[in-house]
Amino acid sequence: MTRSKKYLLLIFALLVVSCAPTDRLKIPEPADSVTRDEVISTAYLYTQVSWAAEERHVKHGDDEDGITVHTPDVSLNRRGFSNGWWEPGKTMKGMPYQWGGFDTPRGFLSSLERGEFAGDISTRSKRELGDGGTSKNACGIDCSGFVSRCWRLDRPYSTKELPSISRKLKSWIHLKPGDILLNGQHVLIFKQWSRSGKSMLVYEAGPYPVWRVNAAEIPVEKLQREGYEGWRYRGIKD
Repeated sequence: MTRSKKYLLLIFALLVVSCAPTDRLKIPEPADSVTRDEVISTAYLYTQVSWAAEERHVKHGDDEDGITVHTPDVSLNRRGFSNGWWEPGKTMKGMPYQWGGFDTPRGFLSSLERGEFAGDISTRSKRELGDGGTSKNACGIDCSGFVSRCWRLDRPYSTKELPSISRKLKSWIHLKPGDILLNGQHVLIFKQWSRSGKSMLVYEAGPYPVWRVNAAEIPVEKLQREGYEGWRYRGIKD
């Protein structure tokens, strides 16, 4: 093999290595419909986002527009809130929760490179402000934005809006992968029942156990107690 060919192969290998992480995090573009497999695979990708946390991504105070931001880093627990998890100086996994956030995995990584704050938790004042509490200087995704991305919607639908594009299921026994569980304040993506049938495997964007997109197993009793109901997107395809 000639020296020039070896050089070209080396350049190609470097390009593959540098592009692979973000290529693997590419999610489907917005569309009028979505398959159940697409919903679940997109949800999974959000749990796999790997990123380098830095001090510049921490914020506890007002942003440039006067909107209070609390990133879910480990210092959150010293600010009167709970479930902070990411730590500067370490490589973290999973996209942080951000009030009003609607980032794609690749968009989130780009925002971090620009120095935006990594996440912004939900607080009472945020809920009172609604969209007005969303910081333009933070990045991440919230629970309904997460569902909107997984359903390939062209904009973030709030928890109050999701029923307008869905139909309510008569019983939880009709739940299929990609359907949602909604209680008006929070929303989860159903994946499957546990073997015992006493809990569900779901995907959600925080706040428990931490402010992050997680795969979780939640007891049915807890979901019933918190008033969740099953809904199915009208554009979902089996």
